[in-house]
Amino acid sequence: MANDHLLKFVDRAQSYPAKRDAEDRADDFREIANRYSVPAAEDQAGRCSQCGVPYCSVHCPLHNHIPDWLRLTAEGRLREAYELSNSTSTMPEICGRICPQDRLCEGNCVIEFSGHGAVTIGSVEKFITDTAWEEGWVEPLVPGRARGQSVAVIGAGPAGLSAAEYLRGFGYDVHVYDRYDRSGGLLTYGIPGFKLEKYVVTRRVERLAAGGIVFHNDFEIGRDASLDELRQRHDAVLIATGVYKPRAIKAPGVASDGVVDALDYLTASNRKSFGDAVPAFDDGSLDAAGKHVVVIGGGDTAMDCVRTAVRQGAASVKCLYRRDRANMPGSQREVANAEEEGVEFVWLSAPEAFLAGESVTGVKASRMRLGQPDASGRRAPEIDPAGGFDVPADLVIKALGFDPEDLPGLFGAPELGVTRWGTVLVDNKTLMTSLDGVFAAGDIVRGASLVVWAIRDGRDVATTMHVYLKAKVGAGKVAA
Repeated sequence: MANDHLLKFVDRAQSYPAKRDAEDRADDFREIANRYSVPAAEDQAGRCSQCGVPYCSVHCPLHNHIPDWLRLTAEGRLREAYELSNSTSTMPEICGRICPQDRLCEGNCVIEFSGHGAVTIGSVEKFITDTAWEEGWVEPLVPGRARGQSVAVIGAGPAGLSAAEYLRGFGYDVHVYDRYDRSGGLLTYGIPGFKLEKYVVTRRVERLAAGGIVFHNDFEIGRDASLDELRQRHDAVLIATGVYKPRAIKAPGVASDGVVDALDYLTASNRKSFGDAVPAFDDGSLDAAGKHVVVIGGGDTAMDCVRTAVRQGAASVKCLYRRDRANMPGSQREVANAEEEGVEFVWLSAPEAFLAGESVTGVKASRMRLGQPDASGRRAPEIDPAGGFDVPADLVIKALGFDPEDLPGLFGAPELGVTRWGTVLVDNKTLMTSLDGVFAAGDIVRGASLVVWAIRDGRDVATTMHVYLKAKVGAGKVAA
């Protein structure tokens, strides 16, 4: 019976795909874990308890049908498992790789609460879709019946790509405008290959292009066209730029040579992996080789930076974070991976000043202690009067997160409404901005967040744009 494959969490131990040895994986940018074999994937999927209220699905922003595709996987029905997984997500193999499952689906797995170890949901999701690509089960993007209307999508990151796929499926002509030379946004240039190998992103983009979505790369709104010009060319516009402005550190010496922003550093590394010419890398400015590296921050971007520095051959890598390990925002799995690879975490520390001669020589750090919880619920850091310490450094990477750029100024659209944080202001129901026919989704609306939320937002905004465009035809503003 099929049910013989299920509910095995008591007598079958949790087992993630084997990670490559830390010394081996620190020498390259390949993904650190191997993929499940078919029997291993079926065994691990069979640990699912098939609970009546699947908290894994509830805590997934996409509300993926996780228990159902785990059951299908356990029963060896992999194609059906893929089709169900794909029905709610435009990028399941990407989510399987980079979602912080320990904070989302797996962290809320019922059998995790019972002490048996969560089902390895992310690894199974990755396995299902990678298998689908290999077996030819991933269907081409088939456009819907042509509607005679076109949509502009500004930004080729996960929110923009997700929305573009759904809008093309509805039958619209879709044009994606992005300022970078390759599509994918942070998936391409922000996330290192050891978490997300780039062919995984490239094949998704190629599938969209084959489905008739037109990509305009190296196209910057405000330089190559204003927002108003795009509104005149298209029947609706989606702003899905993400947030790219690095948060600043106010400390003496922060402008010294050798103190760099995380995104500049990660983009240079990813470009080198593509074989691009990167002068700032080649002259050593954005290359950690042989250097004592200090990364400031405790989020997932900081983890990407420390682990990239290891692979570039840094002499030492330290991460300074103002709270303790239990209160850091980054994935605990990423911290563990970094520690295995030789990164040293200096908890309860914050930069007070950057020491420099011709370039940075070190970080003068304050010791911190935790006070009362702040608005986020985490205990707020405060300076410990016990004193500070100095950390030698040849390269300091600032990884404190990202804020929105000034889009009304960049786009030549002063009438575009923004919040006091600089994010684009939208109607909560329609996701339309202050400008008629201009919508926004992803991090530019919610602030720096997770890729899975961007995919969800892209899905949601495509639906509301579809409603708007149909009504526009009905009102006689566009020929039916």
